[in-house]
Amino acid sequence: HGQGHETTFAQVVAAKRGIPVANVEIVHGDTGRVPFGMGTYGSRSLSVGGTAIVKAVDKIIAKGKKIAAHLLEASDTDIEFDNGEFKVKGTDKKVPFGSVALTAYVPHNYPLDKLEPGLNENAFYDPTNFTYPSGTYVCEVEVDPDTGKTRVERFTAVDDFGNIVNPMIVSGQVHGGLAQGLGQAMLEACVYDPESGQLLTGTYMDYTMPRADDLPNFTVDHTVTPCTHNPLGVKGCGEAGAIGSPPAVINAICNALGVKDVPMPATPYTV
Repeated sequence: HGQGHETTFAQVVAAKRGIPVANVEIVHGDTGRVPFGMGTYGSRSLSVGGTAIVKAVDKIIAKGKKIAAHLLEASDTDIEFDNGEFKVKGTDKKVPFGSVALTAYVPHNYPLDKLEPGLNENAFYDPTNFTYPSGTYVCEVEVDPDTGKTRVERFTAVDDFGNIVNPMIVSGQVHGGLAQGLGQAMLEACVYDPESGQLLTGTYMDYTMPRADDLPNFTVDHTVTPCTHNPLGVKGCGEAGAIGSPPAVINAICNALGVKDVPMPATPYTV
């Protein structure tokens, strides 16, 4: 997909289970192995999909405690799970997650009369509310009065996405969104022939995509206000850059020209 799910989902599982990230394999889009899916949209992957992962891992840990209790000859209410190990409270008795998993699938020493073998769980999550990311974007432009050519000199984006699982991926999402938003604000347009209705910008020879030299070096930063209604405290981030940047750019151009509005895209001709 390109949004970094294989990394962030694996980080969530690894943190919950106390195992190396390298031990987690993420499978998506394989109808032979995944019972149901709707793809990605609405910047909901971590807040919704990640929460479903947390709920599934919680089920696995709960069952693992019962298996560990049998192996350690203790009550499952006395079993704690921490950093990849099941421990008996107040003692040094413990068993690693790997041993519990092996016992679940090779049940030679297993409470078969009480618990079905296996350690495979499904979980669904329907959020009780939306997440509400927020932020402030500041854009500085210079407009050449002779040609109408606009150059974005500086752009600063500060977002609040709640807790951040992987800062580099989040910043990459914002960078991509900013490039997309600047393209919308200044370059990209679907133009049709008014007589025939023929699309005139049907190839990238005619439809102007943003390139590296159209963009400044973005300054990206974050504040953190955890979301209160999902266990990860995360908010959506994927579309923020594309939402905040077009109005910031157009407002800057309007301010430079002393006008109330400039229609998008703000090409030199339009300006």
